[in-house]
Amino acid sequence: MAARDPGEVFGPRMTLFADVLSVGLATAAACLPLVTLPAALSTACAVLRGAGVGRPVTAGRYFALLRRRLRAGDLVAGAVALAALLVFAADVALAGAGLPGAPLFVVPAAVIGTGAVVVGLRACGRPESLTDWRAAVRAAGRDAVADVGGSGLVLLAVATAALCAWMLLPLAFLVPGPLALALTAVDVRRSAAVLLRQP
Repeated sequence: MAARDPGEVFGPRMTLFADVLSVGLATAAACLPLVTLPAALSTACAVLRGAGVGRPVTAGRYFALLRRRLRAGDLVAGAVALAALLVFAADVALAGAGLPGAPLFVVPAAVIGTGAVVVGLRACGRPESLTDWRAAVRAAGRDAVADVGGSGLVLLAVATAALCAWMLLPLAFLVPGPLALALTAVDVRRSAAVLLRQP
């Protein structure tokens, strides 16, 4: 990060933090139709990734990129994610209703649900998600297994976002920005590790 200019009140890190929050608000607004959630989060990750190469991180750039890339495939990805979430919620509700074998079902359901959340979020952080969701999900699945530490960081970011939103409801409109930053950082960390291992 560049040093603070003379007379500048806040340094570049504070500027990036403010940009992340503005992108978070834009992402929260774009997520309201629910089926746009994967595309909105993926776009936030792409905008934040641009900060590493000197591109502006603004809500205006976010909405411009979202308008250009929003397509039928993004809406299908959102519908699939929403359907999977509803099926999982229905399964958990049925298990909680005291059906026979429910205690044995809860653990595998929790593992499968957690794995799906990690793969889905890591797919949003991948650059491929801008053009090809299938490739992004395949790569995210490989990364989730090969980079267990990164998957743990994704779960920690989700838990932190949920805790912030639970403690103070208005923060729910800001947490998509820091969550997108965490997903981008995990993907950049994984890409850097892969490059270092190459001869």
